Order: sequence, then structure tokens, then C-alpha cells
Amino acid sequence: MNNSSCILQLICPDRAGLVSELAGWVSRHHGNILHADHHTDSEAGVFLSRIEWDLDGFDLNRQSICLKVQELAKRLKGEANLHFSDQVPRVAIFVGKQSHCILDLLWRVRSKELPMEVPIVISNHKNLESICKEFGVQYQFIPSKKDSKIEAEEKILDLLNLYHIDLVILAKYMQILTGNFIERFPSIINIHHSFLPAFKGAHPYHQAWTRGVKLIGATAHYVTKELDDGPIIEQTIVHVSHRDEIEDLIRKGRDTERLALSTAVRLHLQRQVMVYRGRTAIFA
Repeated sequence: MNNSSCILQLICPDRAGLVSELAGWVSRHHGNILHADHHTDSEAGVFLSRIEWDLDGFDLNRQSICLKVQELAKRLKGEANLHFSDQVPRVAIFVGKQSHCILDLLWRVRSKELPMEVPIVISNHKNLESICKEFGVQYQFIPSKKDSKIEAEEKILDLLNLYHIDLVILAKYMQILTGNFIERFPSIINIHHSFLPAFKGAHPYHQAWTRGVKLIGATAHYVTKELDDGPIIEQTIVHVSHRDEIEDLIRKGRDTERLALSTAVRLHLQRQVMVYRGRTAIFA
């Protein structure tokens, strides 16, 4: 019995009969659909679909599925991404000095809540090396200063290639990646400690406290060349009051950061996120 499944993500121009056509294509090859989610953006005239089916009994091998899916996408004038549930992504986590997000992620990997491998953690500080050692994860210290940033990023890119990394997670890395880095490795998820688009940039909790807000949040998003402006995957919030000082906002904010980041990573790993027009559709 094959417990693996195939996940198709498709974006194409909207028209009548697309759901029937996609389901019929899977059915003709003896596939049993496990999940099917669709969305139409009427304003953009775009149709989005996520279909997952059981590979047990499916009459195409994996290579043939990839070829047929590309033919299907071409016929529908769209773009398709294909994934197999038993392929475990290899993830590099970038960290700074703060430990709450990396601890949460590594614990969730160990407890099998997040289906990913973490062969390496990269940091511009040495503070968290002992934590990674406890989890049996390689820790690489690469200093990154203004006058050596390009050299540091080249070393990091070499490591990502060496370890065959599929995804990078910025778990409080607190460094701005250059456009060149993002162009060469675009699959990056970041956690920002504010409810974007409010309070972008540095010290958002200080900004929030100054404005006297009644709730704060955290935002997990894909990284683009525009700072803190990538497609949003997940946001979490917590209420605060006039009695809370900046330290209270930071303490409460750490909980929202952990939850927003782990949820976003899980959605990404399960291929439940689709990006279009600079935004996301979440099929959860």
C-alpha cells in the first residue's frame, strides 16, 4: 500500500468547467482525490486550485506525472507546481542572538510536527551554537558586517548548495539580505515582529508602545527585495493594555512570533500556500 500522495498547485485564467476538467484528469488516471480546494479571483480573472490525490493505484509514474501536468498547464495557459508528500524538504535556519524561534522550530521538527530536515543552522553570532548541538544540528558561524556582507552571503550560498537546501527560514536573523542573494535563492520565509503592514523596520514593539496600540502581532511572510513587504503567509495577535511596558510587549510578542512562524512553515511544507499578484491564497 502506497501512502504517498501527489499535490498539484495550478494558477490559470478563469473559465467555466475547470474544476470538472481537473478532477476528470485525475480520475481518468485512476487517482483518488484526497483534498480539492479552489478559488477564483474575479477581479483578476484568475483561477487557483490545489488538488491532492493518492498515488496508490494511479497509473502514471512520477516522471510521467510531471510531464503530463506541464502539458495540462500549457493547455490551460497557466502555471503548475507539483509536489510529492514523501519528499521531505531540506531547510536551513538563519538565526541571530534570540533563541525562542529556533528552539520552537527544532522542537517541532524533533516531535515530527514539521515534516522537514534541518541539516544546518547559520548565524552571524555564536550565541545559539550550544542549543543546536543539543538537537544534533550543524551550526555555522558566518560574521556579516557592512563591509563584508557580500563575501558572507557568498559563503552562505555555497553552504545552501552544499547541503542541498530547499527552503531558508529567517528565525530572528536580524540581517537584511541583499537583492542578489534573494534573486539567487528566493525560497525564504521570515518572521517579523509586528502586524504588517504596521510598524515596518526596526523596533516595532517600541513603535507600538509609543502609539498606545491595544494589540500587537507577528507576521510570517515570504522574503522579497522590498523590506518587510513580501506575500504574507500567517499573522497572529495578542491584546495589550495601558499597563504593559515595552518589555511586556516584547515578552508577549515572542509567543506570537513562535506561533506565526511555525504555522507559516507548516503551511508551506504542506503546499497549502499559493502566491499570486504579490499576495497569498491559503488552502488550509
